[in-house]
Amino acid sequence: MLGELSIDENQRTADGRTPRLVITCIGTLLLAAAAWFWLLPANEPVEVRIASARSADDQTMNNSNAVLEASGYVTARRQATVSSKYTGQVIDVFVEEGMVVEKNQLLAKLDDQTQRAQLALSEAQLNATASRLNEVRVQLQEAELAHDRTIELADKKLASEADLDSTRLAVSRLKARLESLASEIEVGEKSLAIQQQQLNDTEIRAPFAGVVIAKAAQPGEMISPVSAGGGFTRTGICTIVDMASLEIEVDVNESYINRVKPDQPATATLDSYEDWRIPAKVITIIPTADRNKATVRVRIAFLETDTRILPDMGVKVSFLEETEESTTQLTGVMISGTAIASIDDESVVFVVANDVVERRSVRVGPKQGSSRNIVSGLRAGEKVVTNLSDELIASLEDGQRVLAN
Repeated sequence: MLGELSIDENQRTADGRTPRLVITCIGTLLLAAAAWFWLLPANEPVEVRIASARSADDQTMNNSNAVLEASGYVTARRQATVSSKYTGQVIDVFVEEGMVVEKNQLLAKLDDQTQRAQLALSEAQLNATASRLNEVRVQLQEAELAHDRTIELADKKLASEADLDSTRLAVSRLKARLESLASEIEVGEKSLAIQQQQLNDTEIRAPFAGVVIAKAAQPGEMISPVSAGGGFTRTGICTIVDMASLEIEVDVNESYINRVKPDQPATATLDSYEDWRIPAKVITIIPTADRNKATVRVRIAFLETDTRILPDMGVKVSFLEETEESTTQLTGVMISGTAIASIDDESVVFVVANDVVERRSVRVGPKQGSSRNIVSGLRAGEKVVTNLSDELIASLEDGQRVLAN
């Protein structure tokens, strides 16, 4: 009985080796994991947008009081609905809404089979006229030789005056025919140029650089420069707006138009961005009144351009009173308002140097449109992170590496 309870030596060796092997494997894995975490970059770069702080020495703050307020709309001074010069079928359209196009960029293409056939016909007619012209030149040379021989025979009394007149008139007739064919060649060349222009007109191109705001035609539809009277024929391919020509038009009550004058400073506030005051100035007062509304139209220019300004947006305009003391000279630097964050009731910016962020406290001055004056804490030329969001602010700290895009 005691012999059966004894432990086999081979079994003891195998059972003892297994726990040691498991412990060794676990230790190895732990060391590898520790090494992997140790070698990981502790500071992955964050993608940011940056901009340079610019000096505010040439900036002034308008302290004028508003003498009049009016509402209006953003309008485009250059806007065109691009159409074809003749009625035709659309084959391809190469633009979509929101696409930026350059001047003379191809917008659409019309069916050009008829124009190509007419161009080929004009080329053939011109070649045929040129061939007849060459033939008449040869005939003229022959007639001139015959006339010269007749003159010699007439001097020898071997040809009559009738023969001499006949050969002379033959030369004159061929010269006239030659001039006629030369004129036909000129007409044929001009006709060929017209046919080539009509072929070129099947390619509809942008009249100026701008942004497509409406696409009106699709491949397969008919297009015409004139209205088809309620049919299915389109009158345009697309509408293009030159965003650089955006301005404001407001209707001012004629009782208060005496408070407005050209070049008068103003501020514009879009209905979509009520906290954004855009500097502007009066362009001109349209010299006519609307008797139905008792208003006078005023054109106002934006002094700052921004992609947020879109045609037909509602806008409120405050006309400012300009006096000698109406402006204040700004100091420090100017940066985008999106580069300033408020952390623990403190205004801070994130300065980027050598792709590393430094959080810095600043003293903020007045707002100038979409820009903000920094009185102290930042120097001109230093780069700051813009387009700050809560998520981006949380990921930025002193020493954080960044990647500017």
